[in-house]
Amino acid sequence: MALIEARDLTKHYRLGDQTVQALAGVSLDIEAGEFVAIMGASGSGKSTLMNILGCLDRPSTGYLRLADEAVDSMDPDQLAAVRNRRIGFVFQQFNLLPRTSALENVELPMVYAGVKASDRRARAAEALTRVGLGERMMHTPAELSGGQQQRVAIARALVNGPSLILADEPTGALDSQTSEEIMRLLTALNAQGITVVLVTHEADVAAWARRRIVFRDGRILEDRRTPGAAGMARSDAPTAGQSDHTSPGSFSGEVTGSNGTPAEEPV
Repeated sequence: MALIEARDLTKHYRLGDQTVQALAGVSLDIEAGEFVAIMGASGSGKSTLMNILGCLDRPSTGYLRLADEAVDSMDPDQLAAVRNRRIGFVFQQFNLLPRTSALENVELPMVYAGVKASDRRARAAEALTRVGLGERMMHTPAELSGGQQQRVAIARALVNGPSLILADEPTGALDSQTSEEIMRLLTALNAQGITVVLVTHEADVAAWARRRIVFRDGRILEDRRTPGAAGMARSDAPTAGQSDHTSPGSFSGEVTGSNGTPAEEPV
């Protein structure tokens, strides 16, 4: 059974007296455990699709099922519950609260989920340890590098044990070496069973995925699977998370299974 099942999705936006078609009849299935990169030029529809898959927006027509739930027909409160329970989000700009610690930032999704304070603190600490920031929990975003801030964002995405991570240009604000560290982390999480879908315009980032979907003018131009991601095949590279900036074992081997506890661009 597909984790995501989308059929004939369309999306239209009104801009003044004009109607802009962002999606033009998109159909696709994404199986549990896949690592998918969605590519395309600005305005191709990739971010619109990501917003719909993440239950942040609704299609104009068509239907969407997530884990066999018909999310396209849910009310806003039901959609919020699905997002909090099933989906972890990672964004280009990290979206961290600037005056709160890494630990408190990671706790936020559990506040909305009604988790009691003592459990929130323990699960947030575990999630930060999973991404290699066990010793940086009390630092604010200003005291962390860009790569460390993105790891905090990934820990926040993981803390409710989602089956799906949606990452929108997760390396767009990072240098090339730090980008590779983040992609290693996402690859390691995917290897442990979490489905990863990322939007990117960078071919070297998309090369880490085992499936690449290319958009143009609101339609799927290409949908290609690769037998083994390029990132997974780099035998000369350190294990997930290790680099010149991280000590060996800082979060290699600490990534657990997907059930472990631990704006909008219109077109």
